[in-house]
Amino acid sequence: MNSFINKTIALSAFVLISLVTVTAQNDTRKAIQFSGKVVTADVEGNVIPLPYVNIGIRGTSRGTSSIDDGYFSLVALEGDTIAFTRIGFNDVDFVVPDTLSTNFYFYVQIMAEDDYLLPEAVIFPWPSREHFVYEFLAIDITDELRSQAERNLANEILSDMRHTVPADGTETSNLEIRTAAKDFQYSGQYKPQNILNPLAWKKFIESWRNGDFKSKEKKDREKKKK
Repeated sequence: MNSFINKTIALSAFVLISLVTVTAQNDTRKAIQFSGKVVTADVEGNVIPLPYVNIGIRGTSRGTSSIDDGYFSLVALEGDTIAFTRIGFNDVDFVVPDTLSTNFYFYVQIMAEDDYLLPEAVIFPWPSREHFVYEFLAIDITDELRSQAERNLANEILSDMRHTVPADGTETSNLEIRTAAKDFQYSGQYKPQNILNPLAWKKFIESWRNGDFKSKEKKDREKKKK
């Protein structure tokens, strides 16, 4: 029993010493300020910066991303493998040299677009062609829908909706812009008064003769009398 315990302690001590030795060896690597730019080619072959590229050190959780002009910067160790990845481009790996004489290294990475095309996917609202046949044969082709659409588009209903349905944000903002533009047009002067406008009087008389100023109830009573 004591022999087994002694062997277990010796094995644990050996593993611990090995881990400490490996860690010490890794710590002896020199830290490098690894910076650079990521570029690619446009349709005309010109070199342009490539932003939003994921740049990470393999085997670790450390990394960064390239900014709008393609620039990036992170701290790495000699011998680290730097992975450059971005959707739509081929992945690239770069190993930091272990023969650098300075603590700074500038690198330009060129990335090529990935020309892999996914197969075409057509999405249908039915699980299969057989379901399409069932749904097509079950379509309501009566005149009820047509009659309902005609009722909804009747002039009287549309006229009532103009006064009852509130304006949305786009319509309200357009009205405010037109009103402000009209006020700006007459800035510093008196606005014209339509009471002296003969065209406005003509339009008023025509509307009065046509009965446009009558209430809806009065119009309905006159229609019933006719």
